Amino acid sequence: MFPASLLRFVLLVGLRWARAEATVPVVVDAKTEVILLDKIYFDVLEDPTGRLTLAQVQQPALAARFGTLPGQPYTMRQPGAAYWMRFRVRNDGPRASQWFLELFDSHLARVTWYQPRGPGLPPDSVVTGAGRPYLSRFYQYRDFIFPLQLAPRSEQVYYVRLSSPTKTSLRSIVWNQQNLVIHLRNDSIWLGSFYGILGIIVLYNLCLFFFVRERTYLYYILYVLSCGLFFLSEDGLGFEYLWPRHPALNLVISDFAPVLLLFLFALYSHYFLDTGPRLPRYNPWLKRITVLSVVLILLDIVVLRSGRGYWLYVLPYAAYYAAGVLLLRQGSKPARFYLVANLVVAISVVFLIARKLGIELLSDQPITVYSMNIALVLEVFVLSYALGEKIQDIRNDALRTQQQLLKQLRKKHRVQEQLVEQLRHNQDLKDNLNAELERQVLVRTEELRHHAQTIVGQNAELSDAVALLNQQAATIEQLNHELKRDLQQTQEARVLSKAVSFEEFGTTYPDRDACLRYLAEIKWTAGFRCRKCGHEKSCEAREPFAQRCTRCGYVESATAYTPLHRCKFDIVKALYCIFVVHTQPGNYSSLALSQTLQLRRATCSTFLQKVHAAVLARQQAPGYVKNESWTNVLFEEHQPLAPAEAHATWASVEEGE
Repeated sequence: MFPASLLRFVLLVGLRWARAEATVPVVVDAKTEVILLDKIYFDVLEDPTGRLTLAQVQQPALAARFGTLPGQPYTMRQPGAAYWMRFRVRNDGPRASQWFLELFDSHLARVTWYQPRGPGLPPDSVVTGAGRPYLSRFYQYRDFIFPLQLAPRSEQVYYVRLSSPTKTSLRSIVWNQQNLVIHLRNDSIWLGSFYGILGIIVLYNLCLFFFVRERTYLYYILYVLSCGLFFLSEDGLGFEYLWPRHPALNLVISDFAPVLLLFLFALYSHYFLDTGPRLPRYNPWLKRITVLSVVLILLDIVVLRSGRGYWLYVLPYAAYYAAGVLLLRQGSKPARFYLVANLVVAISVVFLIARKLGIELLSDQPITVYSMNIALVLEVFVLSYALGEKIQDIRNDALRTQQQLLKQLRKKHRVQEQLVEQLRHNQDLKDNLNAELERQVLVRTEELRHHAQTIVGQNAELSDAVALLNQQAATIEQLNHELKRDLQQTQEARVLSKAVSFEEFGTTYPDRDACLRYLAEIKWTAGFRCRKCGHEKSCEAREPFAQRCTRCGYVESATAYTPLHRCKFDIVKALYCIFVVHTQPGNYSSLALSQTLQLRRATCSTFLQKVHAAVLARQQAPGYVKNESWTNVLFEEHQPLAPAEAHATWASVEEGE
């Protein structure tokens, strides 16, 4: 693309432009080849409302307002406004000639061309632009080309209405037919060469990516593809060949292709320079600057529509260029190629931003207009060479690593041989040791077998002795049981006799528990029966030797319903008192018992009355047998006499006897 631009530049340098007032017409003749429309050749009327028509702007009041734009005469500074461009073309030749007007900026959203038809006739209008279908163009070309048909020795006034949502250039050029054909042919050749170079670079790096599996190549491919998309939107070839029926998509790609290019440039630079591990403190700031710039640019494109967001493109480029300088100081070889490759890109980015913002920074030079194309070609070659160097470095590192690994493997092999020899020696020692251990185990096993036989014989003897001892122990236990039973019977016989003293009675019933146990055994010999509900099942209660009914919970103690119930003195003495009253009537008075039992006489007298009542009640009960056991006095179910009445009756009985 850029050789055609150079050709255009050479043609323009050879021209001699006359400097005069803004009303100077463009003079063409047979010798004129190309004329760049300088600000002296055209007037501009700014229409902020965008509602003026051609008839209105031709009125004297509005026609007088045409002039040169102040400050930036080649820039439509107000997005959304309409700009009317007026210029005159004069043919000084003796023959009619065909000329063409070319508008440089392909991003003009709406272009209305008014073609004069003759005196007294309204001009024909052609409406086209980047926001219109591609087939609406007068000539099917990436830029806007309109015909200038001039009669011999005549002058014609032309009007062009332009509008765009962003700042757009008013630069234009007038070609004769022959040079326009040459220009279009050269432009096609060099544009094809330019995109062919991009395609070759993409395929080349794609093959390298599949060969070495280096992720940097993938990001570089995406970066080159985004550059291609950006240039397709910049020079209009994308709208011409790829999406001609989608003008809305064309405007969207024109707005967002630079943003995608910026993002992929940052991503590719991050992995190419390895800023993460090499610049750990600077790398987070690089990410923040990139993200912030992208967000602000998108905000300006979608919401603000100010057209000033292009300044933000400088920040990520400058930040990553500074990172490359820091890495170059650290001795990074990729940083050297990166800085060289992006130096021209950085300059071209400045020219691009200046052109987008309408700043006249060498903008009349074609080489600055197409500086991004030139920079990209140089960058592609330099970075491709840099990536090749990186592959070579990777291979060298891999070769050095393989050599080190081979040395380590050889060393490991020698160590393994030594280990095998040591293992063989250890195996011999183990075999000898195992043989010796087996021999000793056999000897020891024989000894243990002999000792086991001896122990078996001794165990048999011990078993016979234990059986004999068990038999003798059983015999002794049986004899002891018989002796204990005879002793118990002897003691009970003595107790039941009439000549047992309190000391002898105390040996049979020594304490309260013995008395209660004796009472409980006698009381519930035939089984328990609840006196409240008649239930016959019980369990032990908290009180010693008492029983609790399992149905109603009634608790009956061993002394309940006996003369011993609620006795205020020792139960052993009380039981002995009942025994002597029943077995030796008349032999013990209350005084004698108080001396024998060491109790107060009144206590003995009171208890004797209670016992006498129980004895008399038993004697009057049916089934009474003379000289029966004294224990029948304790549990007989009868109604005892009152103590006073029982005592008097008992005294008369004793006197009668």
